[in-house]
Amino acid sequence: MIYTSEAIESAIESLSSLPTIGRKTAQRLTLHLLRQPKEDVEKLAHALLNMKEKVRYCSHCCNLTESDPCNICTSTKRNRATICVIEDPSDLFAIERTNEYFGLYHVLHGALNPLEGIGPNELKIKELLARLSDEAVQEIILAMNPNVEGEVTTQYLVKLLKPLGIKVSRLARGIPMGSDLEFADEATVSRALQGRVEA
Repeated sequence: MIYTSEAIESAIESLSSLPTIGRKTAQRLTLHLLRQPKEDVEKLAHALLNMKEKVRYCSHCCNLTESDPCNICTSTKRNRATICVIEDPSDLFAIERTNEYFGLYHVLHGALNPLEGIGPNELKIKELLARLSDEAVQEIILAMNPNVEGEVTTQYLVKLLKPLGIKVSRLARGIPMGSDLEFADEATVSRALQGRVEA
């Protein structure tokens, strides 16, 4: 039901389609934007369009980037013998905040979830395997979220990677089951990285 205007209702609907944004939050955001100067709203709209136009996947690690390959993959200060496999770019931010990991990354863009139709072909697993044939990798760190999907993905990757003769480790259990890596504090993620165990 439209109480005010179609334009407001359309904005609320669009905002409430975002993750973790319910209808009430979408309403608050819409009303906040209406109170802002037109230039500020245009600046936000331009930033979103600019991001959509410029950001793409890194051809090496599948992280989001404007330059290909990304800054992490081209950095000479990174340990190229270690790749940390993560589910989402937000997990990369969580690990980088710890200042404890200096290797490379590989972003899967999800986790295995057969109930939702997410199998190996929907993730960036083929790209990971291609990297392993091209690069001198000595260790793969599996840093999946500690939930059922993350565990299934970890087990699947262990079975794929073990025969390749590369050391496969996983984060220690400092991160509680059922939570997401991106919401863990820096100390917890740091301890999990330091206490990783062979998978």
